[in-house]
Amino acid sequence: MKSPECVSLFMVFATLALSVASTSVLAGNANLNSPTGTHGLIMVDKVGGFVRFFDISTDKELAAFETSDGPGIKPHELAISPDHKTAYVAIYGDGVYGNNPHPGHSIAIFDLTSQKMTGMINVSPYIAPHGLQIDEHGRLYVACDLSRKVLVIDPKKRSIEAAIDVEGTGHWIALLPNSKKLYVANKTDKPFVSVVDLKERRMVGKIPMPGGMQGIVAAPDGKTVLVADFSTPYIHIISTADDTEIDKVQADGEQKGLYKVFFTPDGRRVLSCQPDGQVNIFDATNLHAPQHVVKSAGTALMGFAFTPDGKFALVGNHGQGTVTRIDLASATVVNTFLAGKGVETLAYY
Repeated sequence: MKSPECVSLFMVFATLALSVASTSVLAGNANLNSPTGTHGLIMVDKVGGFVRFFDISTDKELAAFETSDGPGIKPHELAISPDHKTAYVAIYGDGVYGNNPHPGHSIAIFDLTSQKMTGMINVSPYIAPHGLQIDEHGRLYVACDLSRKVLVIDPKKRSIEAAIDVEGTGHWIALLPNSKKLYVANKTDKPFVSVVDLKERRMVGKIPMPGGMQGIVAAPDGKTVLVADFSTPYIHIISTADDTEIDKVQADGEQKGLYKVFFTPDGRRVLSCQPDGQVNIFDATNLHAPQHVVKSAGTALMGFAFTPDGKFALVGNHGQGTVTRIDLASATVVNTFLAGKGVETLAYY
């Protein structure tokens, strides 16, 4: 029989081990493309043309940096490196999808420790970089919609490894956690999701989406990909085993198409939003279970950020220069605070 002293020491070491394991999971963040963390909050203010850093305790702005390929060229999308030391921001252009007369050609690089911009990756001759994803090795995947390409980029060398033709004007993309495949939402240009084999670095399939598509996200287990329908209030569920649609679920209280769809970092919930200000919260283990609906969360809702404790989501109000905090358990708005002129994407790190 073990002595009380041995039992006590065992409990101490077990507790320390659990603490270290929990910290490692949070720092490594297995869901790389739905990041969270305790060090800071970064926001891409598309309307204002700035990348902004905020204090996570006070919701006060700490620093702001203008990012541009030229006058009026604005940033749009965001990816965080696996070690949470670097952020990458796509410099899209002076317009929006379908009306971007002066497209950008760069990815801005930010050091998250110092909260400063440290350089640019030039993606020329390709233009209009938008959707961003990152893999466990820190490799970037970038949709350049006007070029009809997904670029594979080594950010350390600041060089393009491959330019993959996806046929459509891919706007948002979803990378599987094992980095074997990538799915491209072509919005209204082509009526399908493009499927890319990343080992072969070529497009290998098309998943029909006759109503068009908006946001797209891979499940943390990699078994499914969710696609927000452009014209109807449905989320399409794609099996990644054979790249076919296996189900769809309607967002309660919506009549129009959805805008974006996100998994929370812990994989427990799925959130969708619509520019009219509604957020729907789904049980990720059963998307057909009763939903929670948040009304009047803001104006022209865009992206989400999730607090590391899993309790709250922030949503950027692209139409009014604010960010709204939502309690995920009660599906209620907690507060709204000022943030630039119009935030599209944001993340804790």
